[in-house]
Amino acid sequence: MENLYEKVAYLRGLADGLGVSEESKEGKLIRSIIDVLDEFADAINELDVKYADLEDVVENIDEDLEKLEDEVYDYDDEDYDDYYDEEDEDEDLVEVTCPNCKVTFYLEEDEYLNEDEIECPNCNEVIYLDELVEDYDEEEYDEDYEDEDEDEEKDKEGRQENDRI
Repeated sequence: MENLYEKVAYLRGLADGLGVSEESKEGKLIRSIIDVLDEFADAINELDVKYADLEDVVENIDEDLEKLEDEVYDYDDEDYDDYYDEEDEDEDLVEVTCPNCKVTFYLEEDEYLNEDEIECPNCNEVIYLDELVEDYDEEEYDEDYEDEDEDEEKDKEGRQENDRI
């Protein structure tokens, strides 16, 4: 911050040394610019001081909140493990891409298939799932069809091997 004050003082000294007087139009302009720069330096210095104070207050609040959470919730990592249900990991999720904002998010398969419309969590626009269900069904069909093709190829290879023997 002191650097700003030094630079403004240098400009003021430079203007004095060059003999810039307030009697000419250019001189008035240059002196006014230097005065405004000095005010900017004051304002920035004041903001910097207030920011430092605010940062201290927020740190203190954060520490107090952490202590309060520890007392109220008596949180322990082991407690979390007891409540964590591993079956939740296996839930089928469907990837949905919002046609409006192109953000991808995930829904549970049941919700995806049973709801008519949802709200995009990013842009809050309504997404009509019937349009997306067709795409989902096609993807599911394509995956099933690919699996069947792979099984048929393995069967053919197995039959050809048996025919050679």
